[in-house]
Amino acid sequence: MATNFNSSWKLGTKMTALVVDDDSINQTIHHRLLEQLGIENQVARNGKEAIDIHCSGKKFDLILMDRDMPIMNGIEATRKLRAMGIRSMIAGVSTRCVKQEIQEFMEAGLDDYQEKPLTSAKIISILHKIDHSGSISY
Repeated sequence: MATNFNSSWKLGTKMTALVVDDDSINQTIHHRLLEQLGIENQVARNGKEAIDIHCSGKKFDLILMDRDMPIMNGIEATRKLRAMGIRSMIAGVSTRCVKQEIQEFMEAGLDDYQEKPLTSAKIISILHKIDHSGSISY
């Protein structure tokens, strides 16, 4: 049985996540994995949608960011979110495994990187880096 992270999260608040991925299968998998962990989440189909959602005032504890998307890729979206002052945990997710490509994504402002496919264990390892005050702990 999956751990419910909201049961031990900040008192009176629920952990929230934004899934940013253009692939509908990945969207569904990531959405369900987060749901099973008790994390409320929303889906964006590309980096521009993620930026627009944040511009509308929404905030998230975790952002799962795909690297390769149309309209605005994950590298550009991560840079823009950081430039906007967004301090959420941003975890890059991709099928890319070339060290230089991962490094480029990390340098855009990621806090973590996980290779697809995501699993509950991978998401839990990301979540353990967020402490209960909402800040990132390494």
